Amino acid sequence: MAKKQFYDLREYISYLERIGDVKHIKAEVDPVLEIAEIADRTVKEGGPALIFENVKGASFPLAINLFGTEERVELALGRKPREVGEELVDLFHKLNPPSLKSFFSVLPKAYDLLSMRTKKVKWGFSQEIEEQPNLNKLPIIKCWPLDGGRFVTLGLVLTQDPNTNKRNLGIYRMQVYDEKTTGMHWHAHKGGAAHYHEAGKLGKDLEVAVVLGGDPKMIFSAIAPLPEGMDELAFASFLRGKPIPMVKAKSVDLSVPANAEFIIEGVVPQNELREEGPFGDHFGHYSMEADFPIYNLSRITHRINPIFPATIVGKPPMEDVFLGMAAGDMFSPLARIIHPEVKDMWAYPEAGFHNLLVVSVDERYPKNGIKAMLALWGTGQLVLTKVMIIVSSDVDPRDWNAVLREIGENFDPNEDFLMIPWAPLDTLDFTSGKFNVGSKMGINAVRKQHSPHKKKTIPTKLPDPRNKHKEIIDWRLWPGGILAVKAEKKPKDLIKKLFKTKGYEDVRIIAVVDKDIDIHNNTELIWGIFTRFDPYLDVIFEHTELKGSAVIYGGRMGIDATMKSWYPKVIEMSDDIKEIVEDRWEEYWQT
Repeated sequence: MAKKQFYDLREYISYLERIGDVKHIKAEVDPVLEIAEIADRTVKEGGPALIFENVKGASFPLAINLFGTEERVELALGRKPREVGEELVDLFHKLNPPSLKSFFSVLPKAYDLLSMRTKKVKWGFSQEIEEQPNLNKLPIIKCWPLDGGRFVTLGLVLTQDPNTNKRNLGIYRMQVYDEKTTGMHWHAHKGGAAHYHEAGKLGKDLEVAVVLGGDPKMIFSAIAPLPEGMDELAFASFLRGKPIPMVKAKSVDLSVPANAEFIIEGVVPQNELREEGPFGDHFGHYSMEADFPIYNLSRITHRINPIFPATIVGKPPMEDVFLGMAAGDMFSPLARIIHPEVKDMWAYPEAGFHNLLVVSVDERYPKNGIKAMLALWGTGQLVLTKVMIIVSSDVDPRDWNAVLREIGENFDPNEDFLMIPWAPLDTLDFTSGKFNVGSKMGINAVRKQHSPHKKKTIPTKLPDPRNKHKEIIDWRLWPGGILAVKAEKKPKDLIKKLFKTKGYEDVRIIAVVDKDIDIHNNTELIWGIFTRFDPYLDVIFEHTELKGSAVIYGGRMGIDATMKSWYPKVIEMSDDIKEIVEDRWEEYWQT
C-alpha cells in the first residue's frame, strides 16, 4: 500500500471515498441502538467506513467504523505499524551511546525527530463555529440495550498536569446526563485521572477539552501504550512528520488541535461524583456501575459542516481490535530496548488485550523467562496484564496453536507457574469481584536446556468425556493436550473428576466454559476462557503442597472459566433492533 499522509479526518475520509471504502447512508437512522447494530454487522463482515447523513434528532452526520480493517489502520498511520516500532528501536541504538558517527547516521530522520512537538497557531478550523453547549444536537449513540444512556465513545480527552503542564490525551467514555453534563470515565491508572488527582491536591478543578476528529494519527496516539509522561500529541506529530497545529481554547486555559471536527470544553470539578454505567465494553460484558467524576461543559466549537466520529466496542471482533493490534505491532519492538531478552510479544485481541499476553524470549540463563515476566509486569500499561505466557524465541506469539504446543511440552507447574494473588487490574475486569484489583498468573513455557526430565506424551485424541460425565455438553482437544469442555454446573467438581478419570492422564490443562461458548471457534473460545476467570479464585491444580510460606503446584491444571454470580451480563443486541436492521438492510445501502 502506498504511503499517504492525512492531516485531518476530512482528508482521510475523502481518500476512503476515492477508493470506494466508505458508504454514505442517507436513510434516517436512530442513534439509540440502530447505528450500533449496523456498525457491528458491518465490521464483522469487513465492510466499509460508514457516514450516517441523517441521524434522528441530531444536527450533524456521524462517522463510524473508520478503522475497522487492518488496511484502513495502516492507511491512517501512513505505514505499517511494525515499521514505526522498528524505526524507533533503530534510532535508539544509533544514538545510544551518543557519538559523532551515530549523530550523522540519524540525520536523515532529524526532521521527524524535530516534529515531535506541536505548533501554536492563531486560528483553526475547529473554531469556525462557537456555541453554548448543547449535547442534544450531537449524534451521540447508545451502543447496547443495557447501557446507562448515550455515550461519547471516540472523544480524545485532553488534560494538563497542574504542576508540570505536561499534557495527556486519552480516550475515555463519557455518559451523557443532560445537554451540558457528562460522566468522565477515566481509569485510576490513566493519565487523565492522574492530572485530576494532582489538581485535587491543589484544591483545584481540572480544565478539560474533548477533541472529536482531527488527524487519524492523533486518534491512534490517544490509545497507544506510550511510556508514562510521553506527550501523545507530540508522538502524533512524529507519526505525521510535521507538528500538529494547536490553537487556544475559547473557555479553558488549554491549547487544542486546530483541525479537529469538534472541541468540547469544560471542567471536571473535584469531589463531585455520579453513578456511571453500565456500558457494554470491549471485554464483551457490561462494565459495572460505579461513581466517577462529572464533566461540566462550558463551550462547544466546531468546523462548518462537521462530522461527528464514534465507535462501538463489545465482544470481539470489533473496530477497536484493529487499533489495538496496530498498537501491539508498533510497540512490541520497543520492549527490546529495556528488556533485551524479549524477541516479540502479542496481546490477544480475542481476550480483550489485557487478559492474555504471549512473549517470546531468548533465554540466556535458567528462568530468564520468569525474570522477563516479572519485568514486563512492571512496565507501563503491561501492569494490567492478567495472564502472561512466555515461550522460546523461535515461537511466534501470534500462533496460538504453536503457543499451546509449547505449554504442553515445556510447562511444569512445579517450577514454571507464578501466581500473584492481589495486584492492579484493568478497571473493566470484573472477575475478582473487586474494583481495579485482582490476581495474575504466569506460565513459563520456555524450553529447558539439558533437562533431565522425561519427554512428555502429548495426546492427539481422547475418549469422549461425555460418556462418563453427563454434565458435559461439548468438548474439544486443543494442541498441547489442552482440553476445553462445556458444562452447565459445578465446574470445579468436574475438573477434579476429570483429574481422576482414566484416559486423561496426559492432558495438561482442563478449562471449563459456559454453554454460550462455541468451543470449536478459536476466537470465541479464547474470549470465553480469558475474560471469565480470576487466577486466584478459579485455577486449581491436581496437587498442591505448602512448603514454608510457599505453595508448590503440581500435576494437571484446571481453569473454571464459567460465569459467577457477580459477573455482569454478556453484551447482546435486543431482538427487536436486530429485526429492524435486518428489515432495513437493503435500504441502508441504496445510493
